Amino acid sequence: MSFTNVHSSLDEINGELRNVEERRETLIKNTRDVIILCSKSIVALHNNEIDEARNKISQATVMLDKFREYAKADLHKYIAVAEQELVEAYMLKSIVEESSLPSKKELNVVGSSYLTGLLDCIGEVKRMVYDKMRVGKAGDATKLFAIMQDLYSIVYPFSVYDNLIPGLRRKLDVSKMLIEDVRAVITEETRRAIMIDAVDNLQKNFLNKH
Repeated sequence: MSFTNVHSSLDEINGELRNVEERRETLIKNTRDVIILCSKSIVALHNNEIDEARNKISQATVMLDKFREYAKADLHKYIAVAEQELVEAYMLKSIVEESSLPSKKELNVVGSSYLTGLLDCIGEVKRMVYDKMRVGKAGDATKLFAIMQDLYSIVYPFSVYDNLIPGLRRKLDVSKMLIEDVRAVITEETRRAIMIDAVDNLQKNFLNKH
């Protein structure tokens, strides 16, 4: 009995698995840089450093395109988080620039990364809402709050696919909590503004009579 065919097959399998392992290690090590760049771009956006944010996002996009060649179909899960972060950064940039939100095709990401990235963006918009309120820009804060609600509403129908997209339901729950937190703050701020206006009017009426 000859094992020649078995040995040749095992050698082939060994080569295939080595290739997968090498690509896997490359992705684990290097996609962190993509995530870091996206995080830095988001910080820059919050600091109104738009050009810096664009530069970081551009770098992240180029790097991720390169790593897709390593991921192929079998190791895509190792770039999923990087894709998600890229979607989040692009969405926030578009919101800051008041431009159209990019499509899945434009960002070259899979559907699950697109959905989770949209939801993660809600948390960053919440931060922008509070920043606007701190400087007295209630109108801008209200517009941003509406964007938070819209993002949640358009993604929510996909909750039925939670068994296919790990973590989607949890992100939806977190997003809902964030929205309710902001709603409470905006409601309280609106009531406070109404009260201040009422007091001012009373003072003016009193002074006019005396």
